[in-house]
Amino acid sequence: MNNLTFGDDTFGYYETIGGGAGAGPTWDGASAVQCHMTNTRITDPEIMERRYPVVVRRFAIRNGSGGDGARKGGDGIERAIEFLAPVTVSVLTERRVFAPRGARGGGDGAKGLNTLTRRRKDDGGGGDGGEEKDIGGKNTVTVCAGDVLTIRTPGGGGYGEKTTRARETR
Repeated sequence: MNNLTFGDDTFGYYETIGGGAGAGPTWDGASAVQCHMTNTRITDPEIMERRYPVVVRRFAIRNGSGGDGARKGGDGIERAIEFLAPVTVSVLTERRVFAPRGARGGGDGAKGLNTLTRRRKDDGGGGDGGEEKDIGGKNTVTVCAGDVLTIRTPGGGGYGEKTTRARETR
């Protein structure tokens, strides 16, 4: 699960960000989907940028994050958001320490990663300007205008040994 919230005294925003689904005996995992969350939909970047003080700098499939195997795990998502005003940001995310496991010899999916890049050194946030820092899986930080939060969600685990796939595709 990948939860993001940000806001100040006048507004609040909350979203869940998908990831890669695990593969199974007869299927590859789906990329960039909600695996165990129902009835959710992420806000379109155009709407988000119009209603909140943010610019979505990147919203893409995190290529290569799914685990290898006879059936490949789905790839996660990379979402980078630049803040245009000071706000409080919280992340509540999983699979940042332990990778999503592959099954029956399949490779693990990539772990997720949440980073914050401060606009400048003297922004009051205590960060080095331009340096991307890992903020961990569960954290609350105050960001300044120009700071960029990047959330890289985990990929799904692969299924079966990779040699099986090579034989099937010949």
